[in-house]
Amino acid sequence: MGDGRVLCQADSQPPTRVGTPGADGPAPMENTVSASTNPRAILDGADPLALDLEAAADSIAEQIRESLRTLGRRGAVVATSGGIDSSVSAALAVRALGPKRVQLLRLPERDIPGNESSDLGLMLANHLGAPTAEENISAALEGMGCYRWRDEAIRMVVPEYQPDWKHKIVRSAPTGGIVVFSLVVEKPDGTQETHRFPSEAYRLIIAATNMKQRVRKLMEYSYADKLHYAVIGTPNLLEFDQGFFVKGGDGLADIKPIAGLYKSQVYAMARHLGLPDPIASRQPTTETFSIPQTQEEFYFGHPYDRMDLLVWGEKNDVPAAELAPLTDIDAEGVEAAYAQIQRVRDATAYLHAYAITIEPSEAG
Repeated sequence: MGDGRVLCQADSQPPTRVGTPGADGPAPMENTVSASTNPRAILDGADPLALDLEAAADSIAEQIRESLRTLGRRGAVVATSGGIDSSVSAALAVRALGPKRVQLLRLPERDIPGNESSDLGLMLANHLGAPTAEENISAALEGMGCYRWRDEAIRMVVPEYQPDWKHKIVRSAPTGGIVVFSLVVEKPDGTQETHRFPSEAYRLIIAATNMKQRVRKLMEYSYADKLHYAVIGTPNLLEFDQGFFVKGGDGLADIKPIAGLYKSQVYAMARHLGLPDPIASRQPTTETFSIPQTQEEFYFGHPYDRMDLLVWGEKNDVPAAELAPLTDIDAEGVEAAYAQIQRVRDATAYLHAYAITIEPSEAG
């Protein structure tokens, strides 16, 4: 998820991504080859996010190798969900280090429908020739109270809720104003109900579901300790910039190789690296709730390709009227998106913050 302070209703925070900041590990690598930062490119008809993929892949691979030398580690651990970000991160690690020095992990839990994520993670490992292991984290989450807290939160809104009912969280449409979060529950007969989330229930379910990312990260670092490897973080630029990660969870890493790539560039990189089509064409999900859920409906409010352009435009001070023709929304909608991007960035600064170290003052 992401952490949504300004995204949220009332006094609740934006979802702390059950979805990577400098605070949870070294800053992301600055890729030497990146998208155009010339805001005039859009007026000249050029693709503002165009990328020399081969040069970028080589640059990232070299920086992974240099990072391992700096960290004194001999390989890398990557948790793979079958999603585009973790798959590209794994492929770039293999490009940098070779398959034998990259340990892939599949970390399913019972709320993820079926075995698709783990199956795709296995497909990726076979494609890359890298070792993989599966560790189901359901028992750990059960013991820590994740599912109990979740059920308690949902029953604050839907008292008759049963643990076998499916559920997800959705946000209101992007307007540039306050974002309201709602609970969707699906009964065994397939009917769905949507209910506004009060702040207390919202905070409780976010606390519960964020356990999933933190337990996964515990497994990653345990494998890293066992192998004397570094942990690879998998946020793309959108997630990193907009705080779509869990502090101490998927925000925790030693190296973040794709935090300088927009989501559309990650998809392009997947195709360039020849990843299997079921992975390279898979749409982004949160991998958190029992009803399939997109990142757009939970956090960003816009599809990733539009969100890429909006963040790029906001970063480069592109006038809203000039960016609008590329986004399929009008200039007023672009202005509202720019305002939300900055508010979310400000609201999630805490996730990027290093721990505050307090020194005792000398006696006067």
